[in-house]
Amino acid sequence: MERVYPVDSVDQIFPRYRDTPVSRLLEYHNLRRPHDQYTQAELLIGMCMDNRNHLSIPDNFAYILRAGGANMRPSEFKVSYAIAVGGVRAIVLIGHNHCGMVNLMAREQAFVDGLVEAGWDRGAAAEHFHHFAPIFEIGSEIDFVCAEANRLRLRYPKVLVAPMLYKVEENRLYLIDE
Repeated sequence: MERVYPVDSVDQIFPRYRDTPVSRLLEYHNLRRPHDQYTQAELLIGMCMDNRNHLSIPDNFAYILRAGGANMRPSEFKVSYAIAVGGVRAIVLIGHNHCGMVNLMAREQAFVDGLVEAGWDRGAAAEHFHHFAPIFEIGSEIDFVCAEANRLRLRYPKVLVAPMLYKVEENRLYLIDE
């Protein structure tokens, strides 16, 4: 079953997201809506730290937290801050295809070798990898971002949470039907 849907017009935005900051994100990025002026963030975007991901959004429109795989668990205090103090009532979690956190365990040798090149002791580098890789590895970009969206919905029940997929080769956002 296909779970990823393109957004090439406003009509393709899921009804639950229309007339919300989630819709405006899609309109700005995918549909090239002219940028409005914002003095306060309306949205929290959680996305991967991957340098190939970049969004077209207005200044001051969103808080953006970047973490490997769009994993917001280590940034939960920052999420809470954006909601409690920043007043946002919508979160978008953006996973992307070709994510380096998928099958992370297979990258152990490259990780350790890279840290050794940066001056680490090989044993310490391996220990570092084994300590953190299980925390940050994700199985599937889509499954992980949906699970993370569900986790955040339970944590913040009055906040709209939308999972999306960013296709790197297209620089486009896609909605995920959970």
